[in-house]
Amino acid sequence: MNRAAAILALLLAAATAAEEPVPRAQPVDAAAEAPAISPLEITGPVEIAPAGDEAAAPQVISRSEQFRAIGGTNVLRGSVALLAEEAKDDLLRLTAAKDDWSEAAPRVPVTLVLHGGQGDPAPPEMIWLSLFFSDAGYDLRVEAHLGGRGIEREPFHRAVTTALIYERTLRGRPPGHVDTPFFVPPWLVDGLREAADWQARRGDRRPYETLFKSGGVYELAELFAVDEAEYGSLDAAMRAAFRVSSGALVMALLEQPDGKDGFRAFLAEVAAYQGEMPALLRRHFPGLNLSESSLAKWWELQMARNASATLTDVLSTMETEAALDESLRLHFRDADGITRSLPLEQWAEMPEMPADDLAAAVRPAQDALVRLSYRCFPSYRPLIAEYQLALASVARNATAGTAEQLAGLARARSNMLDKALRGRDFLDWFEITRARETSGAFDDYLRLKDRLKQQDRRRDDPLSLYLDRIERVFCRDTPVRPTLSGR
Repeated sequence: MNRAAAILALLLAAATAAEEPVPRAQPVDAAAEAPAISPLEITGPVEIAPAGDEAAAPQVISRSEQFRAIGGTNVLRGSVALLAEEAKDDLLRLTAAKDDWSEAAPRVPVTLVLHGGQGDPAPPEMIWLSLFFSDAGYDLRVEAHLGGRGIEREPFHRAVTTALIYERTLRGRPPGHVDTPFFVPPWLVDGLREAADWQARRGDRRPYETLFKSGGVYELAELFAVDEAEYGSLDAAMRAAFRVSSGALVMALLEQPDGKDGFRAFLAEVAAYQGEMPALLRRHFPGLNLSESSLAKWWELQMARNASATLTDVLSTMETEAALDESLRLHFRDADGITRSLPLEQWAEMPEMPADDLAAAVRPAQDALVRLSYRCFPSYRPLIAEYQLALASVARNATAGTAEQLAGLARARSNMLDKALRGRDFLDWFEITRARETSGAFDDYLRLKDRLKQQDRRRDDPLSLYLDRIERVFCRDTPVRPTLSGR
């Protein structure tokens, strides 16, 4: 935690010393049997532990006064208040909205509740939402546990964004009356966070390029069908694909005519909406009514736009090598009129052809090298210039020293690639040996492994029993499992 955040946290804590007592909160429509809820889902009556007396608890009020942080230390309370304001600013900036929370009637504050401490055993869910009401109105809570690695920035931003969407739906509702289940779809939250990153120039083009080239992972119907339980079971790769697909959809909606106005109205209704998502989208984005597939077309267009490389996107050494191999090819027609392609190193195998045809065979490689020179790894630019000279020699059929020239370029490329791989391996070794805590990048894979271990995979169908008998024949140490017949 940097020094500026600590100082600001202390100032915010001092500013709340004279705050009036907070009314005691009660569960919303507490029922005898509460339904099972997902970490970021509010489904009507929610049964949770009593709030307790928090009037005397140390707390921090955020800049806009919509967020109140309790629990933890002064520094942590100040930090989560700043993170919550960051998520709110991202949402307001993305939808071109003003902060009208202080003008809402009744206002719905968001309480940031910190549990446990760093180093404590991590619970099954690190962040979850709760909804209370009191005489003063609703109290929407983002509860976070500090166990494990503490509060992670992006999951916390995601939870706050979800809470802000719930807050828009709760405006104008009498306290204690939640007659329909509330649910903010994961695609909307992930899409808003991804779109905010792109607006702040923090987005990464490469996942869009990968998905666009592979034809995508999700269809729109599949994207809308993902709930919080399914989202929590996604591994890192599928979650990245889900976020990229969701971000492209949100950006496509925002770019519709009057898209920001429509999106603000959409956010105020989506959490309590019970119908089909495409119908709600068409209600707030009339431009999508052109055809049934227009939404999918806008979505695919946005994916293609985000996947397009800019001149500032520099390729790595390995990517430059792959692009060079793809570019350095000669295209021509053989004696039978069949189109063929040869690597530049095999230029001598080209048949005899007129000067114009020879120049046409070389021209695609020359054009590809010009395009690659803008984005290649910087140390490859001299090599690309040398390849252009070699191609020009082939085009003129003046290839006296071309073989030696290409062999020298191949050795230079091999040396560059070896150095890049050694540098990468050294950085990996340095990061591994200097690490003092786990990054959490493989937590989802470890959880998947644990779930697979807990599943009973024994099968008693005839094929499985036959394979068991064969296994006992070839593996004498394998314990014998009784068959259904007892033999």
